[in-house]
Amino acid sequence: MSTDLREKDTKVPSNKLHNFLVAESLIDELVKRAFGMRQFAYTPYSGFKVGAALLAKNGDIYGGCNIENAAYGPSNCAERTAFFKAISEGVREFAAIAIVGGPEEGVKDFCAPCGVCRQVMAEFCSPEEFYIILAKSPEEKKIFTLEQLFPESFTPNDLK
Repeated sequence: MSTDLREKDTKVPSNKLHNFLVAESLIDELVKRAFGMRQFAYTPYSGFKVGAALLAKNGDIYGGCNIENAAYGPSNCAERTAFFKAISEGVREFAAIAIVGGPEEGVKDFCAPCGVCRQVMAEFCSPEEFYIILAKSPEEKKIFTLEQLFPESFTPNDLK
């Protein structure tokens, strides 16, 4: 697979963002990118490779993979890798993320984001309008809003 999956080389037309849930081709593209990002995961300890593809509201797609560390604490999830890449480039508004994860030999089940990743999503995303796509194959997907996966979350609004 080519390394261009690591670059934000995909731009989604803004008219597709408004009809996100019905844009099956957009969902398929995010899932394809998430599967592709698994190849870059660094998982010598768990062997559990996760890929993510984050769709910004401007149409850019940012890829991420999980990166483990022998000390465990410094490890980073695929979802946060994608978010941090986008945020470090000035992007602050997001529409959706696709997540794919499983053992090195292949994805066997749906892989939901951990609590820390959900908290990062709550910092930057609308609970009702940000979609989380979990896939275990290109054909098998589940779609949730952030609110469904992280109800009663602590957000910047709680600090006001």
